[in-house]
Amino acid sequence: MPKLHKGTRAVLSGGAVVAVLAVAACAPSGNYATRDALVAPVNCSNQTVEVYFTEGQSSLTPTALQALSMTRNLLSDCAIRKVAVTGLSDASGGAAVNQQLSEQRAQAVRDALASFGWPIPVFEVDAVGSEGARTGNVNEPLRRRTVVNIEAEPRR
Repeated sequence: MPKLHKGTRAVLSGGAVVAVLAVAACAPSGNYATRDALVAPVNCSNQTVEVYFTEGQSSLTPTALQALSMTRNLLSDCAIRKVAVTGLSDASGGAAVNQQLSEQRAQAVRDALASFGWPIPVFEVDAVGSEGARTGNVNEPLRRRTVVNIEAEPRR
């Protein structure tokens, strides 16, 4: 049986959610040094979520909101230390328009996570527009996304 690693990655595309959850094992093994180590939430570790958008859009789909809600539930017993939200866009269209669109996408994701009660001071919002995307009229759906890196740890 292959060994699985802890972590979560959710990928959103249009109306479909693909969530890949990997867990260490069904039954705990090994020795626990303290009671706190035994009862600490398993999922209080850094997580990455990618939220994909429709071309030219910055609004979250119901599926995107559901995946963000699943992330919130996964980390509900954790202390959220930092949330870095980075908006991206493809290379179609002008640079200024793409920069604005990626900013709007990052803000939409930040607003959704903040509405869940995550503390505003932990957010870092950035947008890179089409920087790094292929140039020309290349339609790159995988660039139309926001990447969310979450630093979480067990509550003390």
